[in-house]
Amino acid sequence: MKAAVYANPGPPSVLTYVDMPDPVCGPDDVLIEVEAISIEGGDLINRRSTPQASPWVVGYAAAGTIVAIGDTVSGRAVGQRVTAFDMHGSHAELWSVPASRTWRVPDGLGMAEAAALPISFATAHHCLITKGGLRQAETVVVQAAAGGVGLAAVQIAHAEGARVIAIAGGRERQARLMELGASHVIDRLQEDVVEEVLRLTGGKGADLVIDPVGSTLQASLSALAPEGRLVFVGNAGGGGLTVDLWQAMQNNQTLHGVFMGTLFERPDVSGTVDALLAAARDKRLTVVIDRTFSLCDAAEAHDHAETAKPLGRVVMIP
Repeated sequence: MKAAVYANPGPPSVLTYVDMPDPVCGPDDVLIEVEAISIEGGDLINRRSTPQASPWVVGYAAAGTIVAIGDTVSGRAVGQRVTAFDMHGSHAELWSVPASRTWRVPDGLGMAEAAALPISFATAHHCLITKGGLRQAETVVVQAAAGGVGLAAVQIAHAEGARVIAIAGGRERQARLMELGASHVIDRLQEDVVEEVLRLTGGKGADLVIDPVGSTLQASLSALAPEGRLVFVGNAGGGGLTVDLWQAMQNNQTLHGVFMGTLFERPDVSGTVDALLAAARDKRLTVVIDRTFSLCDAAEAHDHAETAKPLGRVVMIP
């Protein structure tokens, strides 16, 4: 099979498009003929910072058609369209993944959208609902609202009846975020985020802040109301996660950390992905695709995902 691989971490140029042995379908796995690959934030972090002993197929997320199933697998069959999550291997023509980390793609949903949905939308749902305890009419601030998790969080929070304040850079993104459910969009490049949140909330602050950036944690805390909740997920901004917790203690605020990699096989999370896929099929949720590349141009695709500030996910097609 063809795959995009790297051995030594670094910039997108470390990725090469090469022939690799076809993956072996283990007893608990399904083998997928990949049709669409979603570039996730973790893919970029791994490629930048994680050395490998030999050429390594990077990638967390893809969708395609099952071409083989393991001996112990039930509930999956050759010919089914599925989307999948695993910790590596999606940047390839073939991908062997545990069957428990796959979801059926509903008829009527495109494969690019199916590939990009599970990680971003399930993460947003877990942050908002499971950890964040979002209630109707509350005010939620979404940092990095133009990213995959951010776009999902804006839509899910709006559907739950919340007032959504989206944070994004660049005025051109404002209209799209408003279309997707934001009540207000703060341009972080032109405005002071904390001052604007406090102004929009009459000095109270937000009931809930979702922060997938990491480097914005201190601002997120400062924009939070007394007894508010901050959910931080990932570290898209890079660097250390540092924050002064004295303010949070004085204001009786709650901080939740979320790492979804260990949660996708939990029945409640897996079931949520199925419901979100159905919602996307029915056009109740929109999976925003910024741009599509060929897998042979993986280095260019990674560079675009990393430097172009895309609105939504970047997808590759084998």
